[in-house]
Amino acid sequence: SPAEIPHLSAVELARRLGQLSSVDEQLLRALARDRRASVRALAARYQRRRAREAREAARLARMGTLEAELRDAGFALIAGVDEAGVAPLAGPVVAAAVILPPEASLPGLNDSKQLRAAEREALYPQILRCALAVAVARAEVEEIDRLNILQATRLAHRRALLGLAVRPHLALIDGTQPADVPLPQLTVIDGDALCRSVAAASIVAKVTRDRLMGALAQAYPGYGFEVHKGYATAAHRRAIERLGITPAHRRSFLPLRGQQQSLAIG
Repeated sequence: SPAEIPHLSAVELARRLGQLSSVDEQLLRALARDRRASVRALAARYQRRRAREAREAARLARMGTLEAELRDAGFALIAGVDEAGVAPLAGPVVAAAVILPPEASLPGLNDSKQLRAAEREALYPQILRCALAVAVARAEVEEIDRLNILQATRLAHRRALLGLAVRPHLALIDGTQPADVPLPQLTVIDGDALCRSVAAASIVAKVTRDRLMGALAQAYPGYGFEVHKGYATAAHRRAIERLGITPAHRRSFLPLRGQQQSLAIG
């Protein structure tokens, strides 16, 4: 209580605050008025933390707005769709489709590009546990080279949506290109930052693809696939100049078109 504050050390106050699920305004004001700078600093830290938590809660609420409106319009089951691996020089493009229940709680959910690898790995099993349905699909390097990356990505989206165990009433697809499936669809630019199910799909696709690139690193040592995931980093380009291209590389991509040396492994 506020009356106890002058008799407790800053360390003890911090311990007690850490045990509380919430701190009322009266207690916070008393901490902020304390004569000790350490206690006032404790109050300021708590206020900053509470402001961050409020901003995060508001962000997550905004991410659910579109899907809530669509459910109110009659689309009860909404599949978010996103992909990973459009830009790399190597590896497949991987798409995921995720149907989340309205009550799903996924603190920290965000566009996979805004998350650290450890955060994505932590969210990945949570998404699988709470989702009504998840499907992952890919378009292989050969298909990327034959169709072009845009059409290969659409193919991966189609495969992911058709792979869902539950048929969605609507597909929310990140970007501008609809999928070639007989479903109502809505494309959303930056959907992975704006819609919960699309953000979840972006994480599932990214984690899956990163793990695939780790396996390719074992098959083709020396390229650093486990580090750059096939993207056109300076280290990757140097490895290509030194070792040539592998069957995992996309020959249709401009930086690889002039490569004459090919590494035949497996």
